[in-house]
Amino acid sequence: MAALVWLAAALVLLGVEALSGELILLMLAGGALAASGSALFFDLPIAVDGVVFAVVSVLLLAAARPVAKRHLMRRPALATNAEALQGKTAVVTAEVTSRGGQVRLDGDTWSARPMHDADVYETGQDVMVMQIDGATAVVWKG
Repeated sequence: MAALVWLAAALVLLGVEALSGELILLMLAGGALAASGSALFFDLPIAVDGVVFAVVSVLLLAAARPVAKRHLMRRPALATNAEALQGKTAVVTAEVTSRGGQVRLDGDTWSARPMHDADVYETGQDVMVMQIDGATAVVWKG
């Protein structure tokens, strides 16, 4: 009977984890599954099952969760959108000052401003895109 209670607890925790996505309840569900297994295979007092639940849950939270979080939060290997433009060379098409300017970047014309307000880039100069701020390329002559 205790094994079924622990199994039901694990299933409830898994269901709630599906809604939250923080991986905490997933680790607790692992502890509940371990307690369910100990209750099923060993005829021990329920307090021992509780200790199994606590120990396995803490171990999973300390060891498995950080690895799983890091894996889930990893950025894609291929840069997309604005990230793909960072580090590219652009050509100044209209003088770039702290008040604005334009550059040609990957065949498109972008509004641009210098990375440092005091910098001025003349038409025809090659500059490097340091970041994309909204629809403006922040450029620098390296």
